[in-house]
Amino acid sequence: MQRTEERAEEAEAVDADGTAGDGTAAGWPRWWPLLFLGAATVPGAVLYFGGRWMETPAMQAWRTVCLAVTVQALPFLLLGTALSGAINAFVPARVFSRVLPRRPVLAVPVAGVAGVVLPGCECASVPVANSLIGRGVTPAAAFAFLLSAPSINPVVLTATAVAFPGHPAVVAARLLASLGTAAVMGWLWLWRGRAEWLRPVVRHSGHQVGGSRWREFRVGFQHDFLHAGGFLVVGAMAAATFNVAVPRSVLDVFSGSPWLSVLFLAGLAIVLAVCSEADAFVAASLSGFSPVSRLAFMVVGPMVDLKLIALQAGTFGRAFAVRFSAATVVVAVLSSALIGGALL
Repeated sequence: MQRTEERAEEAEAVDADGTAGDGTAAGWPRWWPLLFLGAATVPGAVLYFGGRWMETPAMQAWRTVCLAVTVQALPFLLLGTALSGAINAFVPARVFSRVLPRRPVLAVPVAGVAGVVLPGCECASVPVANSLIGRGVTPAAAFAFLLSAPSINPVVLTATAVAFPGHPAVVAARLLASLGTAAVMGWLWLWRGRAEWLRPVVRHSGHQVGGSRWREFRVGFQHDFLHAGGFLVVGAMAAATFNVAVPRSVLDVFSGSPWLSVLFLAGLAIVLAVCSEADAFVAASLSGFSPVSRLAFMVVGPMVDLKLIALQAGTFGRAFAVRFSAATVVVAVLSSALIGGALL
């Protein structure tokens, strides 16, 4: 009886227009008008001020650099993932055992020299190296190929000759320093590398008896491209952030010291993430730096940059990417200093 009376009183508290006696809608809290007001104004404010912020010169430069790095590398990423899928689906495993020497120590320099056949950038070499490992190639040889392919292929060497007209020694120095770095890193992996550092991505591997080779190619290509493409975008965003955040005046501080200029341009190559087909023109524009430091820029860049580190981490694992990239930078800088000091 008491509950019935309470319900009757609640019903009387609701007006004929559906509002409670205190003016709020039945079943809604008192602050519901503020909720709707916020829902109507906050998104508009975010779009307005966010849009104005995105149109600032700094953000326009960020978008330009990020898009340029991504678009510049995307065709070669497509090339690399297509080649990776083709190797995975069409090339028998016995081919690699016949082409490469059986002894890993000899297979490393052969794989490094074989990098000349792939006219692509570092984005293309990562999925190809992963596919080679999946096909039974020793990781040391695959890593030598990974480092040499974007550095000594004909497209890169031709671009270097065009960027430095009348200076064939620059082309020769880049070829020797890059090939030497790739071979040393391959041998270093044989000496100090550990299997637990290398955790390749589980992927479609090899031709299956009775299966369609074209379907295997499509599956492998789709997996590698989608996987590597995400890390490419992350690396491009990091490179764009550095370009916007660091003032250009910093370049002048390091150009006067021979060793500091080498280290600085090596670090600059890592964060700028310029495609190997275009980095020679960037190096040529840095006329205030010594020839050796510009050589270090061209040798380090195709082997270690932000997008490449991200691609390696996503393909082979973070433990591998951190150790391998750090060692590659040291070897590449020393190789550039030795070869450049002798030839330039």
